[in-house]
Amino acid sequence: MRFSIVGLLLLFLAACGSPESESTRTEAQRDSAIAESAIPGSGGVRSALAVSDSANARRALEDSIMSAEDQ
Repeated sequence: MRFSIVGLLLLFLAACGSPESESTRTEAQRDSAIAESAIPGSGGVRSALAVSDSANARRALEDSIMSAEDQ
């Protein structure tokens, strides 16, 4: 349990980079790198990304259905 809490804390701190950082990675790229790592909590990030991708795909499908109905 303690390792999970520490892992989540480290994940949170890593995600809170300073706005002046010179990182060229997007938020999605950083999240994907964390999800594929072996750090504790990466499975939760992986699951959250899967849910987000699924929701985005559904939203895109709904948008395409709505635009088809408008024509």
